[in-house]
Amino acid sequence: MPWLFKTEPSDYSFEDLVRDGRTRWEGVRNPTALKNLRSVRNGDAILIYHTGNVKAVVGLARAVTDAKNDAVDIVPDKPLARPVTLAEIRKNPKLKTLDLVRITRLSVMPVPGPLWNELMRMSATELSGGG
Repeated sequence: MPWLFKTEPSDYSFEDLVRDGRTRWEGVRNPTALKNLRSVRNGDAILIYHTGNVKAVVGLARAVTDAKNDAVDIVPDKPLARPVTLAEIRKNPKLKTLDLVRITRLSVMPVPGPLWNELMRMSATELSGGG
């Protein structure tokens, strides 16, 4: 299952993940987001969404461990060719069921295949497998 992880870029950005090469994603407190995080498996694709002033999906990452002890290790894949803003997502009727639109406070959420594909189309990002 592909996922979307939200982060405040001033706390930890996609660029920080690229610089670090790997990070442990932890500190999720919302019960639903935590349940989602615990379902992440090694190899799962992850969209990184910047909150705050950015409000856009900006990069691709992937899990390199199964979730354990309320954390999962992830590595960067690549930035999106074009960030996809929350405003664009909200305007797209194909994405009306995306949790990012429906449950705005959720920091970790699944992205079902058709929604993932639409986000990738909007970002003009070429994928080499996964997703």
